[in-house]
Amino acid sequence: MPSGGTLLCLASAASFGAMGIFGKLAYEEGATVGTLLAARFVLAAALFWLFVTSSGGARDVRALPRRDVGTALALGAVAYSAQAGGYFAALQRLDASLLSLLVYTFPTIVTATAIALGRERANRRTAVALALASTGLVLVLAGAGAGALDPIGTGLGLAAAVVYSAYILASEGVVERIGPIALSTLVCTGAATTLTLAGVARGDLDPGSVSAAGFGWLAGIAVVSTVGAVGLFFAGLQRVGPTAASILSTLEPVVTVALAFLVFGESLGPVPLAGGALVLAAVLAVRAPVRLAPSDRQIRSPAGLPKGRTTHV
Repeated sequence: MPSGGTLLCLASAASFGAMGIFGKLAYEEGATVGTLLAARFVLAAALFWLFVTSSGGARDVRALPRRDVGTALALGAVAYSAQAGGYFAALQRLDASLLSLLVYTFPTIVTATAIALGRERANRRTAVALALASTGLVLVLAGAGAGALDPIGTGLGLAAAVVYSAYILASEGVVERIGPIALSTLVCTGAATTLTLAGVARGDLDPGSVSAAGFGWLAGIAVVSTVGAVGLFFAGLQRVGPTAASILSTLEPVVTVALAFLVFGESLGPVPLAGGALVLAAVLAVRAPVRLAPSDRQIRSPAGLPKGRTTHV
């Protein structure tokens, strides 16, 4: 039976998986990239603040240490904004399936970095789950079709993967201190500020060109693929750690391909179906790895000599 953290990460992945469909439909109804990004995060931030205020948590947010508030805002204003901007800029040059393959190199980056930093301990089960998810993802996206590699688009896609990896690793420590809802609220607030100003500066903010249906799809991105997806992800990250959360997130492009088939009639052949089965096998195989608390990690001097023993929790 999957753990609560696993289910939260899977629900987040499914919510993120719908974003590409909502975005494509919004573009058809007059939305620009700048309008989409600004509307997504402004509405999401407003909804998070409404929830925090109505639940009596606004005072708790105001009482947070300034350092944590600044870090959370920066995660949104810098990291999340850069990842989102890079993704949608790359999407103008690459097929969505190929871009997803590039971006979803991030579970490998997160896993390797978390182990190298001593946050988690390498184990065979994690390696097997990561291999299954990566192989399955390649089959899903290759079977769905991919276009030629554009150098700039490829660079933007890989950069988005690196930035998102850093965002996940940085978020782990913050979410343990301030909680998933407060972190989601501040991250979306920071992203809304940066992306709205960027849209105005580029002249790409044009909500007047969006139809009523388009605003409905933008609302779907904000409510389902941002408020729901981000909040669920941070809640899952808090429980299972960055490596497991990243591997479980590989369900996202599988959901995207499936929804594209249902909404746009894109065909699914045996290769992507086999890939989806491997991703699901990875979901069943993944287990939250042994995580090392900061006080229990091995601390080394500049010369590399251990200053204390490492204990595992």
